[in-house]
This record gives sequence, structure tokens and C-alpha cells, in this order.
Amino acid sequence: MLGSTHGTLTTDSRRARVIACGELRPGPAVHGRAADVDDLDVSGRPLYADVPDLDRFFRPGSVAVIGASDTEGRPNTGITRQLLSWAERVGARVHPVHPARPSVFGVPCVACVADLPEQVDLAVLLVADPLPVVEELAEAKVKFAVAFASGFAETGEEGAEAQARLAAAVRRSGLRLLGPNTNLNAFERFREDLEGPAIALITQSGHQGRPVFALQELGIRLSHWAPTGNEADLETADFISYFAERPEVGAIACYVEGLKDGRAFLLAADRAARRKVPVVAVKVGRTEAGARTAASHTGKLTGADDVVDAAMRQFGIVRVDGLDELQDTAALLARARAPLADGVVVYSISGGTGAHVADLAAGAGLRLPVLSEDRQAELHQWIPEYLNVANPVDNGGHPVGDRRGRKIIDSILDDPEVGVLICPITGPFPPLSDRLVRDLVDAAEASDKLVCVVWGSPVGTEPAYREVLLGSSRVATFRTVGNCLTAVRAYLDHHRFVRSYRSPFDEAPRTPSPSFKKARALMRPGQQLSEHAAKQLLRAYGIRVPREQLVTSAAAAVRAAGQVGYPVVMKASGAQIAHKTELGLVKIGLTSASQVRDAYRELTDIARYEGVSLDGVLVCQMVERGVEMVVGVTHDELFGPTVTVGLGGVLVEVLRDAAVRVPPFGEEQARDMIAELRGRALLDGVRGRPPADLDGLVEVVLRVQRMALELGDELAELDINPLMVLPRGQGAVALDALAVCR
Repeated sequence: MLGSTHGTLTTDSRRARVIACGELRPGPAVHGRAADVDDLDVSGRPLYADVPDLDRFFRPGSVAVIGASDTEGRPNTGITRQLLSWAERVGARVHPVHPARPSVFGVPCVACVADLPEQVDLAVLLVADPLPVVEELAEAKVKFAVAFASGFAETGEEGAEAQARLAAAVRRSGLRLLGPNTNLNAFERFREDLEGPAIALITQSGHQGRPVFALQELGIRLSHWAPTGNEADLETADFISYFAERPEVGAIACYVEGLKDGRAFLLAADRAARRKVPVVAVKVGRTEAGARTAASHTGKLTGADDVVDAAMRQFGIVRVDGLDELQDTAALLARARAPLADGVVVYSISGGTGAHVADLAAGAGLRLPVLSEDRQAELHQWIPEYLNVANPVDNGGHPVGDRRGRKIIDSILDDPEVGVLICPITGPFPPLSDRLVRDLVDAAEASDKLVCVVWGSPVGTEPAYREVLLGSSRVATFRTVGNCLTAVRAYLDHHRFVRSYRSPFDEAPRTPSPSFKKARALMRPGQQLSEHAAKQLLRAYGIRVPREQLVTSAAAAVRAAGQVGYPVVMKASGAQIAHKTELGLVKIGLTSASQVRDAYRELTDIARYEGVSLDGVLVCQMVERGVEMVVGVTHDELFGPTVTVGLGGVLVEVLRDAAVRVPPFGEEQARDMIAELRGRALLDGVRGRPPADLDGLVEVVLRVQRMALELGDELAELDINPLMVLPRGQGAVALDALAVCR
């Protein structure tokens, strides 16, 4: 197997030529500084996220408000008032800036940025065009700025050009900009009376963060809110990297409409994974309609959703669909301790409720272990014998009203296979429900295991819910079973992920392989390679192809067939041929010299009739025994090269059974790709067929990834279809290949 197959997401031909020539490459600028050469991968891209120092953004010592106003009825007045209140809370000095006002709300005003009495940490721009002000701020050495103005990339091409000019000015200035098209969410009033790990919130649409912000009313702490807007400079990735380093942050919750830079996003997710900080995200764009709406709102590239989904899974980001799932999952991940076991027990006072929730839990992929006979015998001390206690556990109702209720809960939590107890309470039934809730809270306080309660009452004003459940920092309380199961699955998956996480960036190749130079010599910029040339490209990276010869005469075809060995396959080979079978340009199962001669003439005649230019005819070894797969490389607008594996032959178009990953990834992720396929069982052997060589398939996937990393943008597309995966121990053979060069 290949040992080091990780690397960057994209490259360009200039960088590739520099690498090939062995020249020393300066590091690219990362937020204004040059990266060390040792921190760059084979294409010169950074391997680690740069963490912006945002302390002075969220807790500035001094703030300039450009365009401050105290004239009632003007939008700037309300913003100025809120900024003054916020600055007082965080202990910042405020300097209003306005050319025509001596003071604003009683605070002395200066006419321009140059007149500021001190160097400020943060400038808030209440102006329609922030571009001229950015240059003034650069001269004043301001560290951060916020631009509320709209009319940029969210409005179309002209706005996008204006945003590009603003972004260029910010890069020259050295300051960091939030916005444009952002809002006041960063300057909200956060409750300071709450304890425990906090949620840090990142949103591209401020209103979509309101449900998470409201969690404070349920006793869940929030520490920061970053409304990123159009992300001309500071982006979601910057805030993920920063929040992952904050000791008070227990989880990061994101509402993402579009990603500015796929590579930066992966590096930020990698930093969070290294720090074991969970990231929960709603990412708009699962459907075409959602993607269109997101683009019109933020002017971002949405990216192919399956690629975004794969990238998030690779780096442990929990993707959810709804804002209710975002708040519940982030709250659980922020506050719950690491699980001691992955077993889940459903405990209820109703057999019907328990069975229903257990069904849903199993369907959500949770493991519901059958409790041991000894444990069941212990539970039957307090629960009637005729009730099921194997899991789900049904207590019948009456035991919760006395001392038995707490004993049952403690017994379940004492089981070494149990890591999570879920108790659905479909509605209040005082006083039994009050006693049950109190026992659950007390048991959770005494245990290191997770206790989840689903309070099903539509009212939500009951003291048992408002005071007891929400008053507990140890019980995770939900209003719906679905959200509970989603959160519990995310909780177990996250801790399973971080326990074994190894950053692929740590093992990314810093120098090109010997295969790279061979492969680059075969590339033809702007052209599609013939099958023969594409297979030479595969050979350069050690990917096995059949015995074959390219011939230009019938006589040479007969000689080649004798050397390759009958039976043979003959195929027309030319740079413009993409689908040979449809044109009748493939002949299989040829067993004699006469068949080979006839096939050669027929193939060349068809090519002449179809107007297809040939570089020859391939005479190939015939490989029949195996499972047809497809492995390929395509380019995503956000992430660059992506690697796909799926069922091959005609099935790839009919069933569309494929999995995708964004490099860099390692062997474990390659195996996960294969495990995701609906047709995975074919590789295990069906109807008497021998098991296929899974290791051989994984090796091809990793070699293709290495090719994608090193050739980068020069390789626009690669399609190995079919890749015949032979019986176990025999490897895999690329029977056909298509490659397109940029």
C-alpha cells in the first residue's frame, strides 16, 4: 500500500513547473505573513490553519465609530446607541467620528480617522462606501474593522466587482475586516451569569442564529457571535480556528450559506478536530433551489453538495438540517462529558413509548445493547416480572412514584455497556412525572454518564420542565425525540471520531514523487488523452493496466494478439474518443488471428465513417473475472480535486452509487468511501463468486489521490472505468481510462 498519499487540494501549472525544476519556493502569504516552507505541501499550499488574533476584535480597548449619529430616526443612531452600550459592558473607550458633529450622545466627536486621539483596536464603519475609509484606517494602524454596508456581491456582478476592490484594499491595508453586509450580532448582550462550556456562534445570516442565541434563556451559555456577512476578508474558517483555541468554547455552531475558500475551511476544521472541539453546521445548498437562494444572498460559491458533505464528514463536522437541530446538537456537544460507553438504553413508564423510541433510536444508528440477565434480574426487584427490562426498559409507571424509581435509574447507569440513558416523557402527569424528573436529575448529577430527557408536553411551562430539567447542567433536555436522537448520535460519533483522529495534513507530501515527473511529461495541456496515453499516466503512478499494444496495421494486430495472449479485446484509440462502446469501437472475446484481422479493419472503417481520428488500435489482454468499479478525479469549484469511487461499468450511470472525498485523506477514509457504497456487498462475493481484493482497490484509490494532489489543476478529469477488482490477493486492473488535461 502507498504510505504517504496526502496533500493539497489544488495547484496550478506554474507551481507544478517550479516543483519539477526543484526550485526553492517562498511560502504564500497567510493573512499577511509568509508561511514557513516546512508548513507547505507538495503544491506550495499551507498545511495548517493560521489562527487570527481576534481577542481585540471581541474585547477591544478602544473603538472608533465612523459615521456615528445621535439624530433620532436615523439608522446610524440606533447602531451607535447599541455600540456605546456594548463598549461600556466590555470596557472599551468609544471615539465617534463625524465631520459635522462636535459630540454624539455626549461623547466628544473627531472629524476624521486621522484625528483619533489614540490607536484604536476596532473601527465600525457606518458609511455607504467603506472603501475610502479602509485606506485611512490603514494609515492609522487600526487592527479590525466592521462594514455594515450592503450592495456588494449579494447584488450581482457589479456588486461583486465592488467587493473585490474592497477586499484588495483590505489586503493592502493589513487590517482585518468583518463584512460587508454584516450586522450587530457580534455586539449583542451575552448573559454573564451562566457557567460551563459555551457555544460560539458563526452565521452568514444573522437572523438564522437567533434560535441558538436564545439558548441562554434555557441556561446554556454563549460566548461569541460572529456574523460573517459577505466575507470579503474574515470568513467562517477564521472564526472556527479562533474559537477552537478558546478554553471557554465547548462547541461551535455555524449557519453557512456558502464557503469562501474550501481549503481554508478544511484547515480550520482540522484545527478544531485536533483540539477535540465539536463543530455543528447547517449548510444551505442541499437542493438546487437552496443553492440558488444562498448564492443570491451572499454571493458565494455553494459547491457541489455531496462534496461539501464528504468534506465535513472527513474532518468531523456534524452537519444538521434545521436550526432546531443546530441548537439542540450544539448544546449537547458543548456540555456533555465524553461517553464511557456507546450503548443507549431507552427508559420509560410506557411500553408503547419505549418501543417506539427504541425503534427510532435503532433506525438512527444507535446501539441498544440487550441488558445482561443479571442486570434484568436486578431491575425486576423493582419492576414487575411481566414487563420488559431488556432494553427498552418499561417500569409500568408505579415505581417512579416512590424510592424504586431512583434505584431503577441508578441500576441502568451502573451497567458498563450503557453510556446514554434516554427517558421520553410524553406529557406531564403530576405528581409521578415530577418525582421521575427529580430522580433523573439527581441520578445525572451523581453519574458520569449522559442522561437525556425528552419533555413531550406542547405547553412547556410546567415547573418540572422549566425549573427542574432546565435548572440542571447535567441533564440534556429536548422537546422532540428526533432532535434528541440526532444529538445523541452526533455526540457518540464526535467522540469516536476525535479519539482516533490523525490529521492528514501532518503526513501530506512536501516533495513530489518520482511518478510526478513521468506523469507531467505525458500531459497535453487543453487536450483529452487517448486511452493509451491515459493508461501510460496510470502506469506512471503504479496503477496496473492490462497487457496491451498499440498497433497501426492488421498484421501488427495479429502479432500483438499472439504476444498478449488470446482471448483479446481490441479498441480504437484516439484523443477525441470518450465513449467507444456506443460507437461500436470495441471488440471483445477475439480468439483467432482471422478475428483480429477482421476486427482491425472494422474498427478503422467505423472510425473513418464517424470522422474519428485514431492514433491506433489497442490489442488488450482480456480480463473477465472480477468486480467492475470506477475511480476518478474531478474538480470542485471550492475544494479543487476530488476523488470518487463507485460501482463501475454501466452501473455507475444507472445506479449512481458512488462516494467522494476531498484530498487529503488516508487509508481509513478510502475504506470508508467503499463502505458507504450501496453495492459494497458485491466486493464480498455473491452467488458463489470469490471475495474481491479490497486492499487492491484501496491502493488504487490512494494512488489516484496522489496523482490528483501532484498534478492538481493540470489534470481536469480522470475516469478509470471499469477498474476490474480481481479476487482477493490479485489486485485491480484499469481496463479503460479517460484523462482530460487543462
